Amino acid sequence: MAVMSDGVVNPNINKTPRIKKLEKKLRREQKRLSRKYEMKKKRGEKTATYSANIEKQVVKIQRLYQTLTNIRVDYENKIIAAIVKREPSFIVLEDLNVSGMMKNRHLSRTIAAQRFSYLRLKLTTKAKQFGIEVRIVDRFYPSSKKCSHCGRIKHDLKLKDRIYSCECGFELDRDLNAAINLKNALEYEIA
Repeated sequence: MAVMSDGVVNPNINKTPRIKKLEKKLRREQKRLSRKYEMKKKRGEKTATYSANIEKQVVKIQRLYQTLTNIRVDYENKIIAAIVKREPSFIVLEDLNVSGMMKNRHLSRTIAAQRFSYLRLKLTTKAKQFGIEVRIVDRFYPSSKKCSHCGRIKHDLKLKDRIYSCECGFELDRDLNAAINLKNALEYEIA
């Protein structure tokens, strides 16, 4: 979810067993609702007509969506509160091409669940309340490809390479290396 330049890592909440279990339950309930509509079609009834069982099933699905949203919002708020309580002089965010990442069919569901835009909006609002400067680094800044030790840029870095290893002998977790590079970035916009 978020990696700080001092090594603090906030894990992805969508990988927790609780969220996975709720998402599995949501899929199951959506299948049940779909089967109710299919049975109505087979009987020759209009699917737009009222049915108490379909209405109950819709309410179940809505409750599951609300539960998942509440869990994610709560986690975002806790992360933001933890960041702001540290009272940093500035916070650096990377401007990500989320719409471009959403086009990748393998990553789109996971990226949508991360809610990057909400996290950025809440973080900038909270930081302004506490008088913390928020810096936005351009999306083309090579934060992941640049060595935070010597400054050399590795152009052939793949997404599957989770450990950044430079020719100078420096090795570090890819996300932590990017966080350090973002902290040291000289070109940025103030949000």
